[in-house]
Amino acid sequence: MVKTSCWSLLFYHRVLKRLVAVELKLGSFKAAHFGQMALYLKWLDRYERQEGEDAPIGIILCATANREKVELLEMDKAGIAVAAYWTHLPPKVEFERKIREILNQAQERLARRKLLASSDAQRDVEYFYEAKDDADE
Repeated sequence: MVKTSCWSLLFYHRVLKRLVAVELKLGSFKAAHFGQMALYLKWLDRYERQEGEDAPIGIILCATANREKVELLEMDKAGIAVAAYWTHLPPKVEFERKIREILNQAQERLARRKLLASSDAQRDVEYFYEAKDDADE
C-alpha cells in the first residue's frame, strides 16, 4: 500500500477569473513545496489558461508552516500562499492563545504589507485571507 503525502485540487474562481491550485500536505511546509507549486502554476498558465483569465494562483495547506521561511521565499510574488491546518482542536486555553497569536501575526503582516507596494498577484492571494461578510456577497 502506497501512502500519499499530498493531495492536489484544482478550482476555478469566478470572481477572480482564474484557476486556483490547492495542495494539501500531510507534514510541515518545505521549500520544495514552493518549487512544486510554482511548476504547477507555470504549467497551468501555459496549457490550461483560457483567454480572458488571469494567471493561476496556488494555495499550499500544511500541518505547520514557518512564517519566516514563507516570507523569505517571497511566495506571494509568485501568487502562492501557505496556510496551516489543524488535525484536532487543542484544549480551550491553548486554542484561545493560538487564536490570539494568529491574530497578532496577521495584524503584523498587514502592517508590513501596507508599507510595501502590492503586486496584482499579492492582492489576489490576500483575497483568500480577508474576512468575508455574508452581506457583502
